[in-house]
Amino acid sequence: MPQPVLPTYLDLLDTQRETALAAVAHLTHDQIWQRPVPNEWCIGEILNHNHRLIASSVPYVRWAWRWFHQRGVQRRTRPYQTTIADPYTDKFPMWVGFMWKPRYTPSNPVPLAQLAAELRDLHHQIRLFYMGKDEDVLGNVFIYDPYFGRINLLITLRIGIHHDQLHYRDILAMQKTLLASQPQTAR
Repeated sequence: MPQPVLPTYLDLLDTQRETALAAVAHLTHDQIWQRPVPNEWCIGEILNHNHRLIASSVPYVRWAWRWFHQRGVQRRTRPYQTTIADPYTDKFPMWVGFMWKPRYTPSNPVPLAQLAAELRDLHHQIRLFYMGKDEDVLGNVFIYDPYFGRINLLITLRIGIHHDQLHYRDILAMQKTLLASQPQTAR
């Protein structure tokens, strides 16, 4: 079957998260919760949104595995998709974020350490779920998504990674803007 992708995907999930968290680790609490412009999410809100979106899909994926993994076992020799183009670079409808609005906001902030711990814990749960499972079976267990249609559990993970990448790029851009606006200290 296809080349294994699961270790790469799980490592990418962790690596991109840690890169974003490291980039904002030196920012102040106020900077984490400072909106770039009114009605646009700040770094803290984006991190919480990423957590909420992925966390909402985990029970659905677990349910699909529980009820359909035997069917995946039976179909394990069938070809399956392991990659998908980044839908967030296309004309993906970017107005759906309201469905996973951040719980934490500038008026209800939490420390960056809490946001980081929640993301790390969620990603660890995802790793535990996927690790040890046969990719040929995961590739033949399907869920339905209103936008993407019928997608297997490997593609589901990859779409989540693409989603996180979109917002981590936003975070890195905000971090650069915040650093550029800080007064330079004498050296």
